[in-house]
Formats: sequence, structure tokens, C-alpha cells
Amino acid sequence: MTVLHFTGIKGSGMSALAQIMHDMGESVQGSDIAQHFFTEERLRERGITILPFDPENISQDMTIVAGNAFNDEHPELVKARESGATIIRYHQFLGDLMKQYVSVAITGAHGKTSTTGLMAHVLNGYKPVSYLIGDGTGSGQEDSHFFVAEACEYRRHFLAYHPDYAIMTNIDFDHPDYFGSIDDVFKAFQEMAQQVKKCIIACGDDEYLQQIQAPVPVVYYGFGEENDFQARNIVKTTEGTTFDVVIRNEFFHTFTIPMYGDHAVLNALAVISLCQYESIPADIIQRQFVSYEGVKRRFTETVIDDRVLIDDYAHHPTEIRATLQSASQKYPERELIAIFQPHTFSRTQTFLQEFADCLQEADHVYLCDIFGSAREEAGTLTIRDLQEKIEGSQLLQLEDVEKLAVHNNAVYLFMGAGDVTKFQQAYEEVLAMPKKA
Repeated sequence: MTVLHFTGIKGSGMSALAQIMHDMGESVQGSDIAQHFFTEERLRERGITILPFDPENISQDMTIVAGNAFNDEHPELVKARESGATIIRYHQFLGDLMKQYVSVAITGAHGKTSTTGLMAHVLNGYKPVSYLIGDGTGSGQEDSHFFVAEACEYRRHFLAYHPDYAIMTNIDFDHPDYFGSIDDVFKAFQEMAQQVKKCIIACGDDEYLQQIQAPVPVVYYGFGEENDFQARNIVKTTEGTTFDVVIRNEFFHTFTIPMYGDHAVLNALAVISLCQYESIPADIIQRQFVSYEGVKRRFTETVIDDRVLIDDYAHHPTEIRATLQSASQKYPERELIAIFQPHTFSRTQTFLQEFADCLQEADHVYLCDIFGSAREEAGTLTIRDLQEKIEGSQLLQLEDVEKLAVHNNAVYLFMGAGDVTKFQQAYEEVLAMPKKA
């Protein structure tokens, strides 16, 4: 059996893909840096070997799946070329794999991961599903009918996919280190639309998605009356959200989801729309909604005494607003404490004022140093540039997290795409200490 070696196996997509191939009976191993990432937990649960980067990991009879974060001069990839091993990039491997199933690619500037997780869970209540979620979770079933995959627009990687269905949640300007403008982002989605085989399901409340041209039907969902699938009579409670779905002005069904915020309704509508296209009964959809437990680092809650700690991947102003809205719905009587770690210098610079505006919707704001990336490790901007724009905000260092304890009966939102989780872990340790007499 050919060994699949994943160079950069701890990447969120790479980890998920390695899990899928392991589940499907392939021999899988991988390599990465020593630093711990939450994505490796599912790999270790499966007994998948994780090695330090080393050219000696590579042999001629392997197929090397190369993570997109590493260029062709990475020592393992150089060795692979020299030895004659097969090398395939992550997005190309995934694109080839998806062709074997009824494939659903979920893309958009925001909401990809949450929608992918919900879609996979709902479809799995009908027929077997393999899925790849951007939180590092993957699952493979050899008898799968559906394959659901998160499809990232960064560097136009999603153009490696030719899915049966594409879910497009929104178009927004992000990844300013690659995209030049919102128009550049739109062009990428327009290119993706040309590759879909059966149907595009898009949020019609998004002005850019309304302009998408495709050789297949484009079905719209959203709150506006012009959408094919519309949510009406929305009732928000501290337990979740209930809404009616109207299909082309005819009542279809009333659904209840154990989730919060307008974005959660839109994500559910995307799933309902695809299920209607695949003739999946409403009672199966509702049953799966009720049993859905969410995905990693998306409004993940930990309760300690009278404090609620929420871990969320929100790293763009739009996402921060959605997270704050969800917290306000579930905990309307509590103070909201935002602990935010910006991710990449270019994104922080581009959206500096927007970050300030959305964070001020919290009751108190704490700011952590900017988290760089493998592509962009430093910049002239500092966290103080953001602090100056948010009245009353404070800087937070790992060694002084105990100052968060001044807030009682509060909801703490630890937000960011870097390692903001270390601040939550440190604060949990503070809360676990014996109280002084």
C-alpha cells in the first residue's frame, strides 16, 4: 500500500484530509513543526504518526500531499522531487477526491466552517457523508454518497474544485495580502461559479452574490422577500432560534435550531435549500438540527462558576459582530467582555477602524498583541494603534490575565484566528486557583 505523507499535516485542511484518507483505509502519516495545534488532537486519536519536518521522512514509493503554506523549496518537497516521489498539492488532491461523490463545496468570506459542519451533520441523517471542515475535522466513509468540503477562496485555491453544488455564503474583502480589492474577490467567486456542475445556492441578501453569473441554476436564500428560500417570523430566545421557511412565496416548514444570531439562520437556510434540491424530508432536517453540537472554535462554550468563556475563530469585523450578536441573544442580561487577538498585520491595518467600531459593541475590550503568520511575521503596526481607537480598552498580556477576574457573572469572548486560546487557558487556570480567605 502506498503511504500518503502529509507535509504540514497540522494545517486545518491538511489535518482533516489526513483523517478522511485514514478512515477510508489508506496508510497515512505526516510531518510538521513541534508546536502544538488543536488540529492534531483528532490525528492522535486515530493513531496517525506525526513526525518533525525532515527530508529523511520521504521515500520514493510515497505520495506526498503538500500543504499550501509551504513552497516548493521546503526540504521535504525538494527531497521528494529528487527521489521521484509523487507530489500533489492539498487543494488538487481534494479536488480529485471530491469527483467520486455527490460533492458540495461551501465557500464564502464568512461562515464556511459553521455551514460545512451543519451541512455534513444534516446530510448524514439521510445518506452516508464524508466531510472536510476547516476546524481541522475530517471524516471518511468508503460508502459515502455525499462529500461536503469547506472551499477556501484564499489564493483562489477553490478553483481546484468542480463540485456538483456550491454554497456561497457571502462575498467580503479579506486576505488583503493576496486580494487587491473586493472586485478581485468577486472575480474569484465568479470563476468558481463557472465550475459548478448542478446548482449554486447563494445568499441573496449579499449584493455581490446577486451578480453571480453561472452556467447552472443559481438559487437564492436569505431574509429578503425576493429570495427563493426565505426565513420569516423569526423568534429568538436564549435557547435558540425558530423560523418559518417560505419557498417561492409558499410556506414550507417551521424549523428550530439550537443556535444564535442572524448568521445561524442564514447557515441553516443554505442547508435547507440544498436538502430541498436533494429531496431530503423536512423531518430529517429538523431532527439533525436538534442534535447538532457545532464545530471547533466556533462559539465553543466553557462554564466556570458564574462565568461563561467562549472560544471563537472570529478574526474579521463581520465575524466579530456576528459573535457578539450570538452572545447577546443567548445571554441578554450579562456583560460581554471581548478579548481580541488580531490575525496578521495586513488585515489589522486594512480593517483598523472597522475592528474598533465592532469591538465597541462589547461592554469591555481587552486587546492581545497582533498574531503574525507564516507568510507575514512582522509589521510596523502595533496593537496600540487599535487600542487608541477604542475608548476604555486595555492591553492584555499572558502574565496578567488575572485582571479579567474583576468581571462577575460575565461572558468572555476570546476571539481570533491565532493562538488566542492560550489566554483562555491561562484565565481558566486563574479561576481554578483556591480563593484567598
